[in-house]
Parts: sequence; C-alpha cells; structure tokens
Amino acid sequence: MPIGLAKRPDGIYIDMSLSPLTLAAAINEVFHSHSYFVGLNYPVLVKALYGVGPDLGKPGMTRLANELRVMSDERIALYKQPKMGRGYAEYYFETLYLDEMTLPDGTVIPERPTRLDVDEFVAEMWNKGILFGIEVAAVAAAIASTKADRITVATELEPEPGQDAAVVEVSSDLHRSDAPKAKADGRIDLGSFQNRFPQIKANVRLLKKLPAVPGHPGFDLAGRMTPAEQPKDLTLRFFAGDGTEAKELEDGEYLVSTREGFLNVDAKSNRISITDKIVSMDGVSGRTTGNLELAGAYEEFGDVQEQRDVTGGDITVHGNVYGNIHSRGGTVVLDKNLVSGSIANAAGSITVTGVASNSVIHTGKGAVHIGRAENCVISGTIVTLGEASNCEIIAEEIRIEVAEGCAVAARNVEIDSAGPRRRTEMVVYVLVKDVSQFDKEIADLELRVAGFVQANQGYQLEVDRIAAIPDVRRYLALAAKLRTQELQLNAEQGQHLRKIAGAVATELQAIAKLRTDLQASQTQLKLLQDKLARVIEQKVEAAGIARCGLRMVSGETTVRTMPFQADVAALTQLPAKDIKQRLRGTPSGGELLFCDGAGSLDWHLNPRLRPVAG
Repeated sequence: MPIGLAKRPDGIYIDMSLSPLTLAAAINEVFHSHSYFVGLNYPVLVKALYGVGPDLGKPGMTRLANELRVMSDERIALYKQPKMGRGYAEYYFETLYLDEMTLPDGTVIPERPTRLDVDEFVAEMWNKGILFGIEVAAVAAAIASTKADRITVATELEPEPGQDAAVVEVSSDLHRSDAPKAKADGRIDLGSFQNRFPQIKANVRLLKKLPAVPGHPGFDLAGRMTPAEQPKDLTLRFFAGDGTEAKELEDGEYLVSTREGFLNVDAKSNRISITDKIVSMDGVSGRTTGNLELAGAYEEFGDVQEQRDVTGGDITVHGNVYGNIHSRGGTVVLDKNLVSGSIANAAGSITVTGVASNSVIHTGKGAVHIGRAENCVISGTIVTLGEASNCEIIAEEIRIEVAEGCAVAARNVEIDSAGPRRRTEMVVYVLVKDVSQFDKEIADLELRVAGFVQANQGYQLEVDRIAAIPDVRRYLALAAKLRTQELQLNAEQGQHLRKIAGAVATELQAIAKLRTDLQASQTQLKLLQDKLARVIEQKVEAAGIARCGLRMVSGETTVRTMPFQADVAALTQLPAKDIKQRLRGTPSGGELLFCDGAGSLDWHLNPRLRPVAG
C-alpha cells in the first residue's frame, strides 16, 4: 500500500493527518496502476485531498473503502473519454457488452451485456483527467438506468467568496426614538418625539469591527485550486471623529465614546462624533423632529416650521424660523429670517441676519442684533437694528440706522434717521430714573440753608449797627490797636479807656452774644450745605446717564422722557403685550424734549436740574 493508505481487516484506511500532496500521490499511484477502491467513500477522498466536504473530526486514520482491486483490461476498455465542457464533464451512458471470450479449456463464452461500476468509474475518470467533482449519485443513477443518456458527471467547485470586514452597532443609544413623548403625568405629547437626538455617555461602546472572513478556494476538474477573492478590510479609526476613538479590547476592536455628548454622524465621511452641539440637517417640523427640548447646543441647517418649539442653549439655525426658539443661555443665531415666530434667550445674545417680521424677540441679559425688523416687539439689554418699522422696542441702549413708525424706549437712544410710517407715529422715550424722592429732600435742605443764610445776615447786620455807635466804634478801634500793639497806654490813658468801656458795656455784651449766635449758625449752615451737596450727588448717581441722539428727523417725531421706578431690566422683562401698551399708550408724566417734523436732537440728562413736566 502506498504511504498514507493502510489495509485493515474491515477495509482500507487513509491517514488524514498527512498532507494533501502526500495523499494525492498515494491515490495517483493506486489509480494509475488500474486499481480501484471497492465501496469507495468519495466524500472522504475529496476531503482528504482538497479539504472540501464534511467535518470528519480529529485528523487521523479514516475508513476510505472496503478493499482494493485491480481492473482487468476487459473492464478498462468499457470506459470511454468524457466530453469536457467549461467547468463540467459529460458522459454518455448506454448498454454495454463484453466481447466473446474463449477460456483455456476451450469453452467459449458468448458476447454478453454488462454495466459500468461507480468505483471503477471514479478510478478511470481520474486517469482521464477528472480528479475532482464527480457526481457519484448521478453516476450511480445513470448506471442503474437502462435508458441511454448523456449526463453531467462532474462539475468544478466555484470559489466561495469571503466576507468583507464590517462594523455593527453595539449600543442601543445610537438609535433615535420617534415615538410620541410621554409626559410626567402619563399623558402623551403628540408634538414631541421620545428621543430624536440620542445623548451618549462617556466610555460607551458604539461600534464593533467584524474582521474580514476569508473565502474558500474552488477546484477545477483537474483538482487545481482556484483561489477566492480576498475580502476587503477596513480601518475602524477612520470612523472616529471628535469625542470617539478606536480601541482594541479583549473581545475585539470597538469605537468608544471618550466623553458625554450628542451623537453626530457625518453623512459624507461616515465619521461618528460626540459633541456638545447637536447638528441637524432635516429642519424642525412635525414630520422630522417634533418639538425639541435639548440639554446642549443645537445647530439646524433646515427650517423651523410653524408652531414648533426648540428649547436648548447656544442655538444656531441656518434656515428660516417660523416657530419658537427658547434658549437657556449662550447665543442664538439665525442666518436667515424670523417670520411670525419668537426668540427668547434667558441670558445671551440674539442675532438675526435677515428679516424679523411679526415676531417677538427677547433676551433677559444680552444684545439683540437684527438686520431688518417689521412689526416686532423687541426687548433686551442692547438692541442694534439696521432698519426698523412699526416696532416696539425697549432696552437699556438702542441703536438704529433707520426707524419708521416705531415706539422705542431706552436710557441711551441713538437713531440715524427717524420718522413716521404711514399713519403710525414715531415716538422715542428716554428712560429716566425717577429720583423725585431726592428732590423733596433737596428742596427741604435748600429751604433750611436759605433760613440760616438769612439769619446769619440778620446777626451780622445787628452787629454792624451796634458797632457803628460812636462810643462803641471808638472803643472797638482802640481795643483793636491795643491787641495789635499799635498803641501803648499810660496809667492815665488806661483809666480813661476803662471809663469808656464801662459806658458801652451793655452794647459790648450784645455784640459778643450776637457773634456767638452767628458762629453757631454758620456751623449749622456748613453742615446743611455739606448734606445738600451729598444728596445732590446721590441723586446724580441714582439718575445715571440718559441721552437721546437723532441725527436726522424726516417726519413728525416725538421725544419724551419716561420716568421709571425699578431697574430698566425689569421693564425689558414685561410681556410683549404690556410693552406695546406701555409704548403705544397715552404718556403719563415725563418731559417733552422734541416734537417736530425735521431737525436733529442731541439731549443729555442733567440730573442737577429740577425736572419740568411736559
């Protein structure tokens, strides 16, 4: 027996642990010697030589056939050449006869019918170049049939393609939920989706790489291997954007989030990022997103449709907004227009590059910048507009290039061109802090100061009157010279001076008392004057700065002061309807600063002056 084959009492065995080349040489030796395997297990033979077929377990000695026989020349002659096709072989099966034969003893065996044998067929087809792919069952059926027929007896094995490397999702957090959102009270909010923009925690496995699986080679009828096409590989790190990275873990390679944030998939590069900002390309509508309530920043490239609410922080919309934007802080930026909608930012700026029309814009603390506004109610800390018509605006500071038919109120108003629009008047209110409580105190102090001034003048006049009496005047003059040592008196002159002093003693006592009272009154006057100055400075500080600058008035325009009690920020927090009523209603109090159809105005508040009611 050739190497690799062994004969045992129960049959012929083949050593599956040997290489296919060694086993192919052994089989080749058997078949080329015109021997064949009786009861051949053809699948085991194919498995041993080509590795194709069922799993036979641990490699070792495996039963291949019952026995090994030699074919006679008479039997060999029965097997014809098969017809070879492209990837297959055909054989014509017909009734066969053995030739007449004379035995050595002279006995003549006449021509007789015979049949092919499957095991012989395998051996002879090997010798005719078919080393692989014989359809044993089809051959056996054709041999058993009495009908002549041409059938396919062998087919080559096509290579089995491998599986390209791929990525699969391993986190349920990657999937959106467009189911209606359930409220805390159990009701369903049909205007909002359950989870339109998934939020990802840190260190979450997002994707797993499935390695490429190589294909299986094919074999042609001659037993030559046809290699399978190499599967395509991929690099997982190419999918990693900001906030993600590819990691090799114990059970494979994964794309893992490195921080908490929102999932963002770039449609062009397929990169997955975890960012602080949500980026949407589909717009906000009942079909795409529903109402949005977001924990982080949001960037939208589509439109926000009517009656849709977007709540978040740091909101940017590149399309038009017809709905409502609510921001907890940061910036709100609209690249296009705001139409019949609203923007509210609790703490941060608002920018509308295009047109704001029939809308409400409010920031609790921040600046508002709008290219053009029509029929809007706007409130904020600083409001800057290119053009404004039929708007109500209230802020601490307002700057407008062209204003028509607006009612504006601020502590600092600067308008390049102001005028009415059709039948809507142009009204400007300069917000002036109500400091009337200081005016009352100032008036009382001024009255008291005037009283002390008058009293001091009375004291001084009385002193001057008494000092003008001749004897008193002479005594005071002599006493002054003695104090300055301009005059020296002898004993007789001293006696004479004492007599004069005794004669005007009453008048001298009166002058001394008047001067004491005057000094006390002057001290009180100084204290009151100092207090008056402090109260005036307190009033100036409390009133702050208020100004109005109109470079050009082109039509009837009215400018008035509007006293207010609380901080300006409290006025900007008023609802839109209250702002309209306050600015468009009948003015109460305040001072008329300007009312004309042409000219200009540059007015600055002087809180040291008393207000004049207009």
